[in-house]
Amino acid sequence: MCGITGWISFDRDLRGEAATLDAMTETMACRGPDDRGVWAEGPAALGHRRLAIIDLPGGRQPMTADTSEGTVALVYSGETYNFPELRAELAERGHRFGTDSDTEVVLRGYLEWGDAVAERLNGMYAFAVWDGRYDKLVMIRDRMGIKPFYYHPTPDGVLFGSEPKAILANPLVRRRVTLDGLRELFSFVKTPGHAVWDGMREVEPGTVVTVDRTGRRTRAYWRLSTRPHHDDRDTTVATVRTLLDDIVRRQLVADVPRCTLLSGGLDSSAMTALAARQLGEQGEKVRSFAVDFAGQTDRFVADELRATPDTPFVHDVAEAADTDHQDIVLDAHTLADPDVRAKVLRARDLPAGFGDMDFSLYLLFRSIRDHSTVALSGESADEVFGGYQQFFDEGARNADTFPWLAHYARDFGDDGDVMRPDLARALDLPAYIADGYRTAVTGIERLDGESDFEYRMRRMCHLHLTRFVRVLLDRKDRMSMAVGLEVRVPFCDHRLVEYVYNTPWSLKSFDGREKSLLREATADLLPKSVYDRVKSPYPSTQDPAYATALRGHVRDLLARPGHPVFDLVDRERVREAAHRVTPVSTQAARRGLERTLDLALWLDLYRPEIVTG
Repeated sequence: MCGITGWISFDRDLRGEAATLDAMTETMACRGPDDRGVWAEGPAALGHRRLAIIDLPGGRQPMTADTSEGTVALVYSGETYNFPELRAELAERGHRFGTDSDTEVVLRGYLEWGDAVAERLNGMYAFAVWDGRYDKLVMIRDRMGIKPFYYHPTPDGVLFGSEPKAILANPLVRRRVTLDGLRELFSFVKTPGHAVWDGMREVEPGTVVTVDRTGRRTRAYWRLSTRPHHDDRDTTVATVRTLLDDIVRRQLVADVPRCTLLSGGLDSSAMTALAARQLGEQGEKVRSFAVDFAGQTDRFVADELRATPDTPFVHDVAEAADTDHQDIVLDAHTLADPDVRAKVLRARDLPAGFGDMDFSLYLLFRSIRDHSTVALSGESADEVFGGYQQFFDEGARNADTFPWLAHYARDFGDDGDVMRPDLARALDLPAYIADGYRTAVTGIERLDGESDFEYRMRRMCHLHLTRFVRVLLDRKDRMSMAVGLEVRVPFCDHRLVEYVYNTPWSLKSFDGREKSLLREATADLLPKSVYDRVKSPYPSTQDPAYATALRGHVRDLLARPGHPVFDLVDRERVREAAHRVTPVSTQAARRGLERTLDLALWLDLYRPEIVTG
């Protein structure tokens, strides 16, 4: 796992732009604390920060290959889990390797197959190849969008980076956000390719973007497609288990300490139990970590979103799987620390967070990094197997909009509580969301003879796997890489995603519950308490001291009436929201205050030009 950046300028020799390239590269230092490297030749300049995971001494980047027609240079972020098989195939084709790293396998794979190498990779990756033989840049992103990848066209080329901050470090780029960027920021729909910052784009998941002197071309090498499912229930369950066994085994490969993230829910518990069994076969124990809040289990109050605290279930799994377990217990003072908010916002580059859930995730990862460099996560199982409440809500099922929006404001709050009315009118978020939804469902294939209900559920699954999951994957990547921790997501393996996506909903929920296939496929590994547990999202603090601190920070901001945040939020609405928040207010009730503080800090740190006209 690493941070990559680069600059292609066909009208200049970038060897004279070392200072700018260094500045772009250093913005990625947190993603790659172990090493740095830069490379420039003619119109191309590449930068890399490395988090060493495989072949610690041999995987330095940028990595180059000299050919008779020119140099081919690579900067790569991520992991390719099937690199041993690809390495063997390439060796049979005559390639010789100087390292044991997966990076060199990807480089040699590109030399052999060109950008079609993407179709052979199993993993999470974002990489760029400067092909000096043809003076072109090739940018490739993994199928599910696990690793972030941004680019910004320029008059004579392109800038790119793992995160916007790398691109924003180049003086060619204006830190500008228009109404369209604000719509994306406030709508919670994650439009493919949209990057919020004006002129900036994401390399879309499953896509190759090629830039040369003639312009820019985009090719999708993977899409979530529809195909018939012929397996019966027992075969489907067995296939899911076989895939999970293989996926976890591959993703445990590392030359550094590994661990799992354990919440006590079905997803992380199944993944942890699989990892524990596999490492146990090698005489090793898996380390597991869970987040908790001081006193939360004792004073937990159930609500519609979370019926039970995590910790008792976490401990059941840790005991059953015999993990080396540690709870990371956080207090309200640490969660509310403005310095933590600043670190989280810098990690995300945008005020698009989840309040205390982001802060606790960042602090969890920071603590884990003292013990491990690689962590396996249960992220994305809800999208793959159908775990969210909206999958079982008739209103969400039948709504002509993104199904998670049916629950979002109720569960997590609404920015409209504090937004300036004139800005809300200019944004017209309902129209933006409606347009996005129509675009998102266009082209979702329907099987011949598929019932209206099954097709409706197929559309819900497709939207979660191509839109919603990317919000959570980006969050996890940014929070983990901010502290140099690589988080792997086994449930995002494209083989599993394709197989389960095409499983009818009647099989996905054959016992009338969420994630029936996953539960049954791992039933032999799970404590009964976890097998029977109802889905519970990532926890949010219920400590009254957190809400009290939040109100204090907002009062301090309200004492600065000239702050530019009040061009976006209504000062009196914020004041009223602060009065409504009490020490026992829910996460949803705190939303407006969290958003206001994030916006204010973003404006202070990034100084963006906001264009609302």
